[in-house]
Amino acid sequence: CSGRLGHSNDVAETWSGPSQGVAVDVQQWSDRIGRLGVWAPTDVLPVEDASALAVLLQDLGYGALWVPETLGRDPFAHVALLADRAQDLVFATGIANIHHRLPGPMLQAASTLAEQTGGRFLLGIGVSHQPLVEGIRHVPYGKPLATMRAYLDGMDSSMYLAPAPTEPAPRLLAALGPMMLDLAAERADGAHTYWVTPEHTAVARAALGPDKLLCVEHKVVLTDDPALARTTAEGALGMYIDLPNYRNNWLRLGYTNEEIDGRASRFLDAVVAWGDADALRSRVQEHLDAGADHVCIQALTPGHALRPDHDAYRALAPAG
Repeated sequence: CSGRLGHSNDVAETWSGPSQGVAVDVQQWSDRIGRLGVWAPTDVLPVEDASALAVLLQDLGYGALWVPETLGRDPFAHVALLADRAQDLVFATGIANIHHRLPGPMLQAASTLAEQTGGRFLLGIGVSHQPLVEGIRHVPYGKPLATMRAYLDGMDSSMYLAPAPTEPAPRLLAALGPMMLDLAAERADGAHTYWVTPEHTAVARAALGPDKLLCVEHKVVLTDDPALARTTAEGALGMYIDLPNYRNNWLRLGYTNEEIDGRASRFLDAVVAWGDADALRSRVQEHLDAGADHVCIQALTPGHALRPDHDAYRALAPAG
């Protein structure tokens, strides 16, 4: 390493920065990933099932597959495998936890995938949640906005000595509240929102302005049985219901603590759409009408909230 960095001219000639330092054509990316993508917990599926889902989504015409980072597979290593199996699909992190890696390694991982997939990668990053970061990872959790701003500074000042990707990965922030949305407008290529409603999408678009990517996740259950749909929604809520970043956002949207804690139908039906394919398409369209560029559908199998519903993805496919 010391030999490679021995001359400042060598560093200057080979350094390449993150997306913030390189022009990213937001409209081109919006067109590329299209209006529909999929968010799926492939990080915990058997690897062959995850690969088969990626290939299926590619064949059905979805524009992107969004993968999480929780306690399963490393998202960057996981995307590297999936991108090799589905060679026309775009992949995105929804989201990579900034507390899991320093800014320089985050830049390295994103740039590596952007280069090695031929530009089929979007980087979604976020501050995650205090119970996960401190309670499980045992890492200090600071003030989210200041922590994210400092992290972006670190990414923007980090060196990357490999060949720069021809198409750098857009950088999206996981953003729910007004201050993080403002930071996404200022320092990123857009925002990725999760557990939101079309009303929030309108707020997010207003905060971001017209020239940023807004990629919205929404959960759906393909069933006409309201009891089954709501039971499935409750299963999906799981630990999320007690995470302050989500709860605070639901409260801002007008739901009460009593409705959230009581899993009221009004609340469940707002955050998890259910019904036939036309009803689910209608909810997706509400997000698009409110300003989303791209809706990442998370289809929950009725009665099995953590299992992706292949039938729903077939029914809602862009090519279908």
